Amino acid sequence: MNAISMPDLPVAVIGAGPVGLAAAARLVERGLRPAVFEKGARVGAAVLEWGHVRVFSPWDYNVDEAARALMEENGVAAPAGEHLPTGEEIVRDYLEPLSRVPAIADGLRLGAEVTGITRLGHDLMSNEGRADAPFVVRYRDAAGEHRLLARAVIDASGTWSNPNPMGVDGLPVPGEAEASDLIAYGIPDVAGADREAYAGKRVLVVGSGHSAINVALRLLELQAEAPHTEVLWALRRNRLEKLVGGGLNDQLPERGALGIAARDAIKAGRLIILAPFAAERVTSTGGRLLVEATLGGVPVMEVVDRIVVATGFRPDFSFLREVRLALDPAVEAPPTLAPLIDPNFHSCGTVPPHGIDELSHPEPGLVIVGSKSYGRAPTFLMATGYEQARSVVAEIAGDQVAAREVRLVLPETGVCSAPAAASASSCCGGAAPSDVDACCVDDAVAKENGVAGCGCSGKPVGTPAAVTACCQSAA
Repeated sequence: MNAISMPDLPVAVIGAGPVGLAAAARLVERGLRPAVFEKGARVGAAVLEWGHVRVFSPWDYNVDEAARALMEENGVAAPAGEHLPTGEEIVRDYLEPLSRVPAIADGLRLGAEVTGITRLGHDLMSNEGRADAPFVVRYRDAAGEHRLLARAVIDASGTWSNPNPMGVDGLPVPGEAEASDLIAYGIPDVAGADREAYAGKRVLVVGSGHSAINVALRLLELQAEAPHTEVLWALRRNRLEKLVGGGLNDQLPERGALGIAARDAIKAGRLIILAPFAAERVTSTGGRLLVEATLGGVPVMEVVDRIVVATGFRPDFSFLREVRLALDPAVEAPPTLAPLIDPNFHSCGTVPPHGIDELSHPEPGLVIVGSKSYGRAPTFLMATGYEQARSVVAEIAGDQVAAREVRLVLPETGVCSAPAAASASSCCGGAAPSDVDACCVDDAVAKENGVAGCGCSGKPVGTPAAVTACCQSAA
């Protein structure tokens, strides 16, 4: 990356979420000047849209090291410890205090939407002198259109504002747009701020990831208060065992507990599973929605009051049309990164460490980090983005050795789309049979023999710190 030829210019960072502000903190650490663009009115605007949701990992995973150091240098205590924060707490207790540190606040532009990025005097096809030309960042705020010259660009704009549609083919189903007033995307606060829209209603949740489980379980909480609430969970692929089967094998306990809670609700008949489900048309009728679909290939119709589409997100490359990108045709991530994050082969915790070499594009000086760097893969964790930011900023600063010393330890998971082959090699003799309430083979055998089982909820009591084991027999 040749970005050091314009030392007087700032480095543009697009997005003031956790990864964008981590990149800004890394730039300050390296003596570089960040210019941060956030289209929302507050930092962490996208995070606030799921502010009611508690993340799976504790504060120690969710605060970038450089950001923590910068806050402490400025007399601000960064959050730490084992508390699992909500999205709102991440913004209130971490991102907003970090954004007020002068070295970041001086270059922060709120309500500033980036509309285009190019090279000064060069369109996409221009070659001569391209790498030596500064970037032009075009943005719009309340005062109108502006531009800023930058020595490099770090795109950490995320994917939250670009949700996937309901159709299994990647397109909205006919009628989906017209019924948008009764369809929500992502993780609406169904048991809180949005309670009135869902209480006592028949709700269809579409999606097979943790966002979908989260919504379904929150609807079940609402059901306890409003008994007429019905919850249908539609999986576009029949992979329920893979999704909820990890249980206590998950090294992030909250995520493992989510899978267990979903499984228990299904067994109790409070959560109705429709799989494999493919919506084909949505029609508004009398204030309700008629969903035409196939269930296991058989045509069905469901009448519901609301639909929540939790089918993931996709990146928006529209403002990057005049810079040169290289993207995997399936994952929409950089070609070197794509096979490392493909959800067909990896869970959130089995993605190997990666940095500038895997994130580079043909445009020198432009890098996409954070969830957007993963394209359509859902295997991203916040800590991954922090390591990306560290590596990328080291490269921009000219420290090629540090940029390539990528290091990252992530908790593995049994419920984040880990392939069957990976589950079979798990501890305690391998994965338990899918119809047994156990976390592994030894646990299943122990319970079959009438004893307590091995647990596997963490390190066994009395196990030496040097031993990595999920249960007594594995130790």
